[in-house]
Amino acid sequence: MKAIVYYSYGSPDVLEFKEVEKPVPNENEVLIKVRAASVNPLEWHFMRGKPLFMRLMGIGLLKPKNNILGVDIAGRVEAVGRNVKRFQPGDEVFGGSNSGGGYADYACVDEDRLAPKPEGTTFEEAAAIPIAAITALQGLRDKGEIQSGQKVLINGAGGGVGTFAVQIAKSFGAEVTGVCSTEKLEMVSSLGADRVIDYTQEDFTENSERYDLIFDAAAYRLISDYKRALSPNGIYVMIGGSMSLMFRIMFSGPWLSMTGSKKFFVLMAKITDKDLVFLKELFEAGKVKSIIDRRYPLSEVAEAIRYLEEGHARGKAVITLEHDSKT
Repeated sequence: MKAIVYYSYGSPDVLEFKEVEKPVPNENEVLIKVRAASVNPLEWHFMRGKPLFMRLMGIGLLKPKNNILGVDIAGRVEAVGRNVKRFQPGDEVFGGSNSGGGYADYACVDEDRLAPKPEGTTFEEAAAIPIAAITALQGLRDKGEIQSGQKVLINGAGGGVGTFAVQIAKSFGAEVTGVCSTEKLEMVSSLGADRVIDYTQEDFTENSERYDLIFDAAAYRLISDYKRALSPNGIYVMIGGSMSLMFRIMFSGPWLSMTGSKKFFVLMAKITDKDLVFLKELFEAGKVKSIIDRRYPLSEVAEAIRYLEEGHARGKAVITLEHDSKT
């Protein structure tokens, strides 16, 4: 099969498009003929091996353990392991693995990280969902404890995670403010945001508004700035931005949360079948949709990652795979 592989850490130049062996599912895995995948910041972190603590967490200390990138996938089931109960060949599914493997004609995924593809969605739309939408869901619901009627601010509302966060927050009945660049204001408003802020014109931490929940996909300010923008019992959840700020919140967040009424968290999301099904239902109810900025063939994954690293994507970039009748 064809796949995008890499054998050392570095820039997109380390990625190779080549023929590799087709994987065989283990007893708990599903073999999927991949029809679409998507691009996330997680891919470029895996590719570059940065920040370094990720290598200590299992991606490989000196070189990558998993040589194929691609967390999110959508496609049809080709075969199943002997212990798999929920899927059979021919089923249309979406999901993925936190360790990658999706930038290939075929991928093996654990059964508990898959769900039936939402009805009415394309493979591309389904592939855009998993890690980005689950990050939004787990950040808002699990860490942020979102409630109907709360004032919720989504910083980085125009990106892959942010576009889902705006919609999911609205589905919970929140009053949503989206922060993004000038060129994304109209799009974020169309997703249901009650108010949009152009970060090039206004600093939301400096105005008089206070938020019950700040979901931050573009964190670069001081912790004190975010603390000032929270309501007395507000919660701040960081999912992307400055690595130095992430470490500060990871180490000081628990102390700040224990010594005051405001709470600070860093989220590391995990794909689960339960949350995929939850999102599937939101999509089928018309409450959430995928925003796709650009589409690339499998051979151009490097270009897709370069584009995402520039930080200007409106929603998601997806990888589309074509299969002929012999594959």
